[in-house]
Amino acid sequence: MPIPDRNHTASFDVDAQCTFTPLCPDELPVPEGDQIVPELNAQAQFARLRVASKDAHSPHALWIHNDPAMSGQPGPNGPNMDTWWPHHAEMGSKGFELIPGLPAVTEYDYFVWKGIELDIHPYGACYHDLAEKMSTGVIEYLKSQSITTVLVGGLALDFCVKTTALQLRRADFRVVVNMAACRGIAEDTCQQAIAEMTAAGIEVVDDLSDWERAAC
Repeated sequence: MPIPDRNHTASFDVDAQCTFTPLCPDELPVPEGDQIVPELNAQAQFARLRVASKDAHSPHALWIHNDPAMSGQPGPNGPNMDTWWPHHAEMGSKGFELIPGLPAVTEYDYFVWKGIELDIHPYGACYHDLAEKMSTGVIEYLKSQSITTVLVGGLALDFCVKTTALQLRRADFRVVVNMAACRGIAEDTCQQAIAEMTAAGIEVVDDLSDWERAAC
């Protein structure tokens, strides 16, 4: 796989927040989610721009259900709430914060906050709504900066990373998902996500070690 031109490459940290790590065990912890920081920082070295997203939820969101058995189950009524989820990534909480070791929010070139509305729970970082009609502006920003390749990592692989990668691919970017910079919730849904992304023309790589050796 050829190394993309750095001047036309962006690195995307998708929802790399404490809420999706063992640092917040009562929210939506992804196993080893707190271990992706070194690889996210490493992949950013191959990019001219670094962008990121966060879930930004209210404690009064209408999709909240704190019965663990309900998580991921259909239930809430509304076009932009497809399943129940426990409280997570509440603005101002520990879970809302980026994982320690990542840049400050103001050090990114572009940042997306998603899921602020009480009745909207998006997954991808490129649109505010599930119907993908309300852009967050990140696609337009990347195109305005002449970006053609996006390196993607973050949490969780089988939900927000997958959806963001697919949105970027549909916008005609070359998309590379760096597995070393991701973690997922379950083996079966991760494998399904990989198959879905590959079928869409997304390049899924174990890590960027080949690029690092070539750059030396």
